[in-house]
Amino acid sequence: MKIRRHNERGKTSVAWLDSYHSFSFNNYYDPEHNQFRNLRVINEDYVKAGGGFPTHSHQDMEIITYILSGSLEHQDSLGNGSVIHSGEIQRMSAGTGISHSEYNASQSQPVHLLQIWIVPEQKGLKPGYEQKSISLTSNKWQLIAAKESGKDLVTIQQDIKLFLAKLTINNSLEYQIGANRHIWVQIACGEILLNNTLLKPGDAVAISEEKLLHFLAKEDAEILLFDLA
Repeated sequence: MKIRRHNERGKTSVAWLDSYHSFSFNNYYDPEHNQFRNLRVINEDYVKAGGGFPTHSHQDMEIITYILSGSLEHQDSLGNGSVIHSGEIQRMSAGTGISHSEYNASQSQPVHLLQIWIVPEQKGLKPGYEQKSISLTSNKWQLIAAKESGKDLVTIQQDIKLFLAKLTINNSLEYQIGANRHIWVQIACGEILLNNTLLKPGDAVAISEEKLLHFLAKEDAEILLFDLA
């Protein structure tokens, strides 16, 4: 288990944005944290009211946006236009190329989000877009992104499963790791004990040799777990 503490991450700050980078991104470069398996980017973004990312392009990347609080307005070159709210997930397959913009949909409240980039299984895929609302049952793992399709999850072109859990204080969950699988755990909010190691908001853990993970909430918490090939 290799811990990536929240205060060790890279950071980008501009007038309208504070962004924390778990992996090398933009002007932040850390040769020891370039990616984990096919997980290339996890950025924790705080976008101020009225701020946002003007139109820019991506290619050959699966991009997931998960809103923790607030709402984000999205426009892209495929003709999609929507507002992504707290508790919703968006998947954008950049493939052969896509341009989009993202702006805080509020003029008074910030938006807090995680943007996740996953290297696809092959280059030159057809661009695509998907947005789903997530209805969670507390203290259970819920699959929210995977290679397969489903009603309550978005489909990504890679052998990866992304689970989400909202764990209430003093409750616990376990996760059994399959053979030849690797795990990345990202703490979105709250404090937990993972196999007796205390993790705080923004902390993450890369796991490659453990077989069983035990999570205990020290306070109400939200956990993302990536199961990777």
